[in-house]
Amino acid sequence: MTRSADIRVAVSTVILTLRRGDDGPPVLALPLVRRTREPFAERWALPGGWLTPEESPVDAAARTLAETTGLAPTYLEQLYAFGAVDRSPTRVVSIVYWALLRQDDVEAQITAHRASGRAPENVEWFDVDDLPALAFDHHEIIEYALWRLRNKVGYSRVAQGFLPAEFTLAELREAYESILGRALDPANFRRQVESAGNLIRTDRFRTGSHRPARLYRDDTDLELADRGPLRPEETRTR
Repeated sequence: MTRSADIRVAVSTVILTLRRGDDGPPVLALPLVRRTREPFAERWALPGGWLTPEESPVDAAARTLAETTGLAPTYLEQLYAFGAVDRSPTRVVSIVYWALLRQDDVEAQITAHRASGRAPENVEWFDVDDLPALAFDHHEIIEYALWRLRNKVGYSRVAQGFLPAEFTLAELREAYESILGRALDPANFRRQVESAGNLIRTDRFRTGSHRPARLYRDDTDLELADRGPLRPEETRTR
């Protein structure tokens, strides 16, 4: 029988961003770290590490994420605890967090670490629809994170988490489409989001090769069900 002292606690983090290429719609992507030791040496894995006695789980998630990827999101939300008996050669329970980052924030943080000479090694970004073979049960963890993301998009600001403070309705629709994995009717989408009353129309427009598009922003005076019953300090990195 496994004793409680033989059970170790780890933390892992699923960081998602919308990555836009030279053409085509944006795609969901996340960073993975190539393992350098057994078990699963050379396999890709979610960024993470061990929980120490001096840390809370969320602090450990922030620390291990910074150490392995150089990323520092302003908000981490607990996703789930994975503790199947056979998920690792030794008995390990993983507390998994997730966060969303805008692509410009990702690029700025990576650039800053490269300039400082502290860029993490063995890190690569992958589209969620084109993942390599993963260590442990990390493929199952990512699938659960995507399921949670798609369920939250209907009642929270999760799609706006990928966008700048001001955005066009076309950009917001593209974020929804990337999350849901299907095309949405532009006219119906506009009617639905405008009737929901969660957005504020600004007097500013984005100009470019097409007709000017009005910019919108979130109505931050409205509290949506982003965190459930948890207080902000229980879900936010410190």
